Amino acid sequence: MTERLDLPVDAPAARPGPTTRARVREVTGGRVRDRRDDVATEEPLEIRIAAGGHTRTLAVTMRTPGADFELAAGFLSGEGLAGPGDIASIAYCTEEALPPEARHNTVTVRLNRRELPDSPALARNFVTTSACGVCGAAGLAALRDRLGEPPAAAGAFPPVPAELLYGLPDRLRAAQSIFGKTGGLHAAGLLTADGELLAVREDVGRHNAVDKIVGWALLGDRLPLASCLLMVSGRTSYEIMQKAVAAGLPMVCAVSAPSSLAVDLAREFGVTLVGFLRGERFNIYANPARVAPHADARPQRGMRAGPEGN
Repeated sequence: MTERLDLPVDAPAARPGPTTRARVREVTGGRVRDRRDDVATEEPLEIRIAAGGHTRTLAVTMRTPGADFELAAGFLSGEGLAGPGDIASIAYCTEEALPPEARHNTVTVRLNRRELPDSPALARNFVTTSACGVCGAAGLAALRDRLGEPPAAAGAFPPVPAELLYGLPDRLRAAQSIFGKTGGLHAAGLLTADGELLAVREDVGRHNAVDKIVGWALLGDRLPLASCLLMVSGRTSYEIMQKAVAAGLPMVCAVSAPSSLAVDLAREFGVTLVGFLRGERFNIYANPARVAPHADARPQRGMRAGPEGN
């Protein structure tokens, strides 16, 4: 069980942190001992959108607390509801109707406009989990209609040496401070084409980690990310690729495999998609011209795609 602190009814609730202490029974061989351990915190975050005196609940996502404003901004960016200059403010909700424990689990994003955007996203009532991402995400045709010209095709991106890619998983892992305590978080990292690590975010949900990266870029006026690449610690799903396309990323790299829809989306929008990036090997599923191989590398046909990933 996780530890709880009994508070008076009128006491302010503490903001949840990224880790929670839990009592565990450790069994090693024939030895048993009881101890306390850190586990990754998972709590709901309700994201509200406001404009012109109107407020709507947009989504509820299960996330690891931390960088909540970036998460909300990145989610709106991925759904086409906010871009550079569109966000006036983001704040935790403090209305008295909310129970104290919910006030740090509810954020309102106020837009610089007189009315709420007329978007199908506001009608879908998203419920997302830490595992699957958004239920009912828009299809390829809808994404084409919203984005128009593929953002990733708009800017020049120099070929990335294969040797640089080899080191990305270890660099991402070394930057995961919370994973080191819990062993239970995904991560997303943003890097330049020459390998400079710009930002790393962690979360129980791989899609949330990407939203936090995109939100960091949006709130810092760094979008589109046409000169950067994204590295993720797990597999590349349709949702992650959708967010990358919307942010203008020209390259996405992952430790594990992509889904078929992620591959379709990468090919459709000109994104270089790298999977099974482990040790000194990887697969390129779409647009390989952005990866510069070893000078002595020779293509070989008939090789297996790689082991089954998480």
